[in-house]
Amino acid sequence: MIKLVSKVLFVFLSSQYCFGQASKSLLSVIPQPVSITVGSGSFTINRSTVINLQPGVNRQSLVFFQRYVESYAGYSLTVSNAFSGKNVISLRIDSNLAAQKEGYRLTVTPQLIELTGHDEAGVFYGLQTLIQLIHVSTNKMVSVPGCSITDYPRFSYRGMHLDVSRNMFPVSAIKKWIDVLALYKINTFHWHLTDDQGWRIEIKRFPKLQTISAYRDETLIGHKKELPRQFDGKRYGGYYTQEDAREIVRYAKERHITVIPEIEMPGHASAALTAYPNLGCNGGPYQTAKFWGIFDDVFCAGNDDTFNFLEQVLDEVIAIFPSEYIHIGGDECPKTRWKSCPKCQKRISDQHLKDEHELQSYFIQRISNYLLSKNRKIIGWDEIREGGLTTGATVMSWTGEEGGIAAARLKHDVVMTPEKYVYLDYYQSLNPNEPLAAGGYLPLSKIYSYEPVPAVLSSEDAKYIKGVQANVWTEYMSTIEHAEYMIFPRLLALAELGWTSKANRSLPDFLKRVRVNEPLLKKLAVNYSTNYDEITDSIIQSPNNIPLVKLQSTSPNAEIHYTLDGSEPAIESAIYQIPVKIAESCILKASLFEGGLKVQRAYQRQFVIHKATGKPVKLKYEASGNFNPGNTLALTNGVSGTNRYNDSQWYGFSGSDFEAVVDLGTIQPVTLVGTNILKYHWQKMWEPSELVFYLSQDGKDYKPVYRQKEFPVNGINKIRSTIPATEARFVKVRAVNKGIIPEGEYGAGGKAWLLVDELIVN
Repeated sequence: MIKLVSKVLFVFLSSQYCFGQASKSLLSVIPQPVSITVGSGSFTINRSTVINLQPGVNRQSLVFFQRYVESYAGYSLTVSNAFSGKNVISLRIDSNLAAQKEGYRLTVTPQLIELTGHDEAGVFYGLQTLIQLIHVSTNKMVSVPGCSITDYPRFSYRGMHLDVSRNMFPVSAIKKWIDVLALYKINTFHWHLTDDQGWRIEIKRFPKLQTISAYRDETLIGHKKELPRQFDGKRYGGYYTQEDAREIVRYAKERHITVIPEIEMPGHASAALTAYPNLGCNGGPYQTAKFWGIFDDVFCAGNDDTFNFLEQVLDEVIAIFPSEYIHIGGDECPKTRWKSCPKCQKRISDQHLKDEHELQSYFIQRISNYLLSKNRKIIGWDEIREGGLTTGATVMSWTGEEGGIAAARLKHDVVMTPEKYVYLDYYQSLNPNEPLAAGGYLPLSKIYSYEPVPAVLSSEDAKYIKGVQANVWTEYMSTIEHAEYMIFPRLLALAELGWTSKANRSLPDFLKRVRVNEPLLKKLAVNYSTNYDEITDSIIQSPNNIPLVKLQSTSPNAEIHYTLDGSEPAIESAIYQIPVKIAESCILKASLFEGGLKVQRAYQRQFVIHKATGKPVKLKYEASGNFNPGNTLALTNGVSGTNRYNDSQWYGFSGSDFEAVVDLGTIQPVTLVGTNILKYHWQKMWEPSELVFYLSQDGKDYKPVYRQKEFPVNGINKIRSTIPATEARFVKVRAVNKGIIPEGEYGAGGKAWLLVDELIVN
């Protein structure tokens, strides 16, 4: 792997460097250092170059750098403890000169490279920077541009999470990804080893975890929202032996990466319960889940056998993973079984607990105390706050920032990992040709825009924000190639969030450095996404209610050419300069051109113009959560939301009704009313109990003109109703929310979502 990286640097950088005064563009480092100053000249690496190791520097940190140099120079550099003072790369540790943990200072002159780390990690990270700075000229002279760098991380925790329960990956792939993490100074690998769909770590005390829990009978084809469900009919599974896990831990440690294992509890336990049904509330039988979601069957909190089992599992896990933290999950644990379980109810009574939420707190605290007795600490998802946080617990805030804010104010350490900013199973593009993903929309620019320290925290409470992490949930990533496409280059943005101060970050500059890294990722055989520069849009309203489409791209040298007749844009097509007016129904297409050649995938958007297009809308109830575009423009912009519901077109209402009034401006004949309703029960998106359209001339006296109660389509229900011509100015639409999700349905007992888009009038 190291040799491959070095060959990449040789091939890529050979055409990039010219000698003399170095330019700042050559100092392309990710993550961006605290301070980087261009120097004069360059340091030439040749056969006479000596690496000087001063006392305290571990040769292990140097091995990787040596391999890089050797792979493209063809020779190994001499290592000596004696300082010659000339043509030397000097490595030392000095916590006074490099004052921050993991920090370093790097100075490059024509005669000397001096690298001083605060600690071993600082030396290692300085070497990663040095590797990124190495250039090779066209005559194969190896050099480093003159510069001075002072650097240290903003956060102590910089992580990537990997779910191997849904889809697992070979040890070789994990090692490959760990190499890339190290190169970009990510220091934590959070390994999600157990869940409903499979148990992936060998536990010798419980062999059925390997023979039963590690396998599922078949796997869902397509998205979980689609009905009827289809399965591949193929048994799937496997597990990592304890030796595999130890090898990953060893490999990561050499690269200054801590591996934190996650053993999920008390929920997401279907796989474990399949092998050991006595640990569930009703004794089973259970089945390792073959599709994705949240399941009612969880570990029984009233059964001491549950805790005996988990403690013995954790004993073996602790013996493999030396990390300070053990992740115990704690998320998405339904209380359905606990409410009807005599043992759980007895536990609530015996422990004088208020309810099942406090029973969850009891569960987490009992596990926490056990781990504390083994000199370990727990870290868990937001939901470990239910019923009160246990002493010393660290919270991973994933549902949003609220959990992290609350935990920090209680003086608990927090790792920020909110799904809408750092979940790499989200789509990174709105292009319809993107491979299947969980949902959401997280382009590279959005993850880079995230600020891990919430502004509402005081400076004192902000100290408890220890870092940031990107999460890779693999329900829809069944291959190494697909996983890499979803992870890279977005993980480079996460690396910069974790290392670089907010004031020192710039998206245009970051994208320049990402482009410099593309050949490196390619030669590393990383199947990274190249679509981050593709055309995106924003739709605004003009004063005369005609939609205006603003097109943009982060590509610095590209021109946008577009058409309105549905034809493919060519270099002869109109050049985009100002927002495009959409005066009539059309298909807008646009493409990027660089040097006369088309680059990136084409953009396309269909517009259907009608009487309500661009007209003002008043909502009676505010939209909720991620389905609140912040205004009402998207309800009448001529664009219908897609079945991926990630394009900011849908308006969602959690438990509440939808009621809107469109003002057409003048009294005029209305012959058609319509809208779109999104129905996916497995996404908790329910059709309304009733949908009614009303018309009015004065905005006071409304008469119903169309009513619908049946919505048969699993997906987008397009309501288009022709009515007798009626004179009206105001159109009211009312959809009654299903309310509480019925028993037996996914998410039963919770609030139903009602999703509506585009109010159509003709």
